Amino acid sequence: MTAEMTTYALLLAVTFLAGFIQGLSGFGSVLLSLPLLILFLDVRTAIPLVALVALALTIQLLIQLRQHLEWRRVYPLLAGTVFGVPVGVFLLKHLDTALIQFVLGAVLIGYALYGLIFRIPPQGIRERWAYLYGFLAGCLGGALSASGPPVIIYTSLQPWTKDQIKVTLQGYFLASGLIVVFVQAANGLTTGTVIKLFVLSLPAVVVGTLVGSHFYGMVREEGYRRIVLIFLGCLGLFTVYRALDG
Repeated sequence: MTAEMTTYALLLAVTFLAGFIQGLSGFGSVLLSLPLLILFLDVRTAIPLVALVALALTIQLLIQLRQHLEWRRVYPLLAGTVFGVPVGVFLLKHLDTALIQFVLGAVLIGYALYGLIFRIPPQGIRERWAYLYGFLAGCLGGALSASGPPVIIYTSLQPWTKDQIKVTLQGYFLASGLIVVFVQAANGLTTGTVIKLFVLSLPAVVVGTLVGSHFYGMVREEGYRRIVLIFLGCLGLFTVYRALDG
């Protein structure tokens, strides 16, 4: 097997797994795929490639769950994010990013453990709190390029169905993903090589998402919330590891 064929096989395996995770939980594809892709791709290729793959996953899931999408649930999150990003950039310039990562990771681990042990009842919080969670997401996005956790926590606290939670996440990720892809393309990061690899990976992305969505359909509401908490805990562990390793 040539080096090019090996790279292609690894690319298909990673993007299939990314699609499976996203199809099952509604998030986590970037967390999984980026560390694996940079093992055999240049980081300047892997980052814009992951952004395109994540956007494709989001669009596919939005199409699958479009009947459950209510943009009124997404807009407050996005509005808060817009104001939070400049604050995050300020934190990036003036605070130790390792400290920010460690605190974020510890919060995620604590929230996940608490929810798994004591089973947080999804009684719901007022939707006006979405502005605050969106603001926190913007802060983390500006500081660490990791805007997802506050939005995931906010949706998990609502008494919504698993479809409503998942599709609300996709609506938020669609808007943020479009911005990321546009900025990367405008700065010349989305090269011909990136586009070629993205096109080659699309079959694995689509199939992985369909397989993940199939298993998602077999999971009950409570089971889905536990999956979300487990993935959040894993995200927290990975974030703490990066903070300590850095």
